[in-house]
Amino acid sequence: MKTPPINTKFINSLPVLLSSSIACIIVYAYHWSTYFSPLFLGIIAGGLVDLDNGLTGKLKNLCFTIVAFTISSLSVQLTFQHPIGITLTFTLLAFVFTFLGAAGTRFRTIAFGTLAVAVYTTLTHDPKAPLYMNSLLILCGTLLYSGAALLTHILFPHRPVQDSMANSYTALAAYLEAKAEFFDPDEVEHLEERQITLAMSNTRVIEAFNHTRSALFYRMRGQHRHPRTAKMLRYYFTAQDIHERISSSHVHYQAFAEQMKHSDLIFRLRRLLRLQARACREFAECLRKNTEYRIPPKLERATQAADQSLAYYAQHSSEHSIAPYRIQRLLDNITHVSMQLAHLGNPTLEDLENNDNTRIQSAESGGFKGAWRSMKSQSSLHSPVFRHAVRMALIASSCCLLIELIAKEHIQDNDLSLGYWILLTAVFVCQPNYSATKKRLIQRILGTVAGVLVGSALPTFNLNLETELAIAAVSVTLFFLFRTNKHSFSTFFITIQAIMGFSIMGMDVTGFFIPRVLDTLSGCLIAGCAVYFLWPDWKYLSLDKTAAAAISSNAGYLTAVLHELHDGISDNVQYRVARRVSHDKAAALSSTLSDMSGEPEKHGSRLADGFQLLKINYSIISYISALGAYRNKIQQDTPQAQEFLAQFYPAAEQAARILQHAASWQEEEFVEREWKDLQSRLENLRQKADCDTQSQVLWQQLVMLADLLQPCYRALHPSNIITNSNS
Repeated sequence: MKTPPINTKFINSLPVLLSSSIACIIVYAYHWSTYFSPLFLGIIAGGLVDLDNGLTGKLKNLCFTIVAFTISSLSVQLTFQHPIGITLTFTLLAFVFTFLGAAGTRFRTIAFGTLAVAVYTTLTHDPKAPLYMNSLLILCGTLLYSGAALLTHILFPHRPVQDSMANSYTALAAYLEAKAEFFDPDEVEHLEERQITLAMSNTRVIEAFNHTRSALFYRMRGQHRHPRTAKMLRYYFTAQDIHERISSSHVHYQAFAEQMKHSDLIFRLRRLLRLQARACREFAECLRKNTEYRIPPKLERATQAADQSLAYYAQHSSEHSIAPYRIQRLLDNITHVSMQLAHLGNPTLEDLENNDNTRIQSAESGGFKGAWRSMKSQSSLHSPVFRHAVRMALIASSCCLLIELIAKEHIQDNDLSLGYWILLTAVFVCQPNYSATKKRLIQRILGTVAGVLVGSALPTFNLNLETELAIAAVSVTLFFLFRTNKHSFSTFFITIQAIMGFSIMGMDVTGFFIPRVLDTLSGCLIAGCAVYFLWPDWKYLSLDKTAAAAISSNAGYLTAVLHELHDGISDNVQYRVARRVSHDKAAALSSTLSDMSGEPEKHGSRLADGFQLLKINYSIISYISALGAYRNKIQQDTPQAQEFLAQFYPAAEQAARILQHAASWQEEEFVEREWKDLQSRLENLRQKADCDTQSQVLWQQLVMLADLLQPCYRALHPSNIITNSNS
């Protein structure tokens, strides 16, 4: 069945819109206004734990969710009237369910939703109702949402992965545009800024790829692969290939731009990359609208013109010009992207074949055994996850103590001033690091203040029940629509929904503003102080470790490339995993620097060092990617090639070994034992690199990679000085 061209955000909003509408109809038809809030909060909780998964996976997650929600809600209900008991309960729940985040995405999502359910139970607790009623209503809301989510999945099973794929190509388009700026000879002096921009853009590409890979993984675990899934898989591999080729560096861009500034070739390369970026965006739009894609004729003409321009350059180049073969390799990579884009609209049967090379490896260990191993490895105060779990436990206990102090002054049943929003705010605001928490704090306060102002004013218009129910349903839908990208907007709408819920239940919300704002400020203050003073996860402290991991991961990527060069191209899962790990570690380094930029200025002394490491690491990846892109061209059947490769592979393997251990080796070990030996190998290779184009390309790429090893070591060991840089 052809997927209808419906915006994915609307499709993702359908479960909450459908379930909330049904809940409103039930409340209205049976006059269950008293039960409105717990029913709606159950719907919200169900939405918080919803994951993009296959039908079987969704049913399995639902079973886990119901069990976890039941335990969480009932434990709060049983201890609600006992100050010490409720404090201990929330302390334990906060620690356990935060620490479960170490087990993987699925467990982390369900755990957070379960903690939210515990807080929701306090907000809707009614001492006059049976003990089980509040929990039962929350579970009914969750089941209502889950039923709507399953129905939506049955109707649109492939739409999430199709949208993820579109996002990947959109991110790839931005990356191509960033790379195009390297071919602007008028901006040579800003090349370092371009490198940082490209690295940050690369991070967004990797994030989009990882999301797409996860969506594909859950749809490929069965024995029978759906043709649409196979097609999406082919698009995913194509995107990876384009990314590797565009990541490649075959020249020093500054020298290239300076030497080519009077040639039309460099401008044609820039134009070609920009047209390819536009083609990626058009393909993404075709995926979203589910329309047929055709490569733009302008891109085909630009590709042919670039080939002709290079031919003219080769005929008129001098001995002082850049060697045409080097530009040819650069152009081959870029024109190959055009070919890949041209084939997107016409997948072949071979592309869709189900074999070992079309498998996707999960990013996480599956099953309970893998989850247990992950949690066990994180069970110490050295683990950021464990520290955050302890931090959340202390936040929960502090909020409960503050709430009890407030309760002594406001003892009426269902008094809105009881202050459980303090706990709700702290739970939703507190993030594992300072910069993320700071951002959430500001957004939460703005959203809450605006939401309370609007929500408190609405009942003054004497709204009837139907209108209040409609506002609540629309508000909760908009909350989920903005939840992942606009936290202030989502907070605004969920605040309105909460106020409407209390109004529907017959409570007076006209004096809602001051208590709720004070609750929000108190919760933000507690969360902010906890993140700032309790094991603050300052990113500058982990910069060295993150950078070392990024550099070391490049050794695995280079080793995988060498295996492909030696054994022939296979593009198997091991190769793709090595490439992904390298880019994931690079993205982690980029994210660390981004977080460091949001930390207090006194912690910013290492920011410059970090960006230097980022540029070096990305350059290393680009040279390795160039070797990876060349693996389909390798020839080993001539005596000259065999003689060259016999020395090339050991030298490249030594470069990989240096990357692997650069962070741990002492200066003497690096210089005297490894660096000098590598230089000697490269010199021997140089004498054999003129036999053919292949040897020239391989030698040149290895030399450019080796030239970065000393700067890389210096950046990893800023206190060390390599005295003989020319050795």
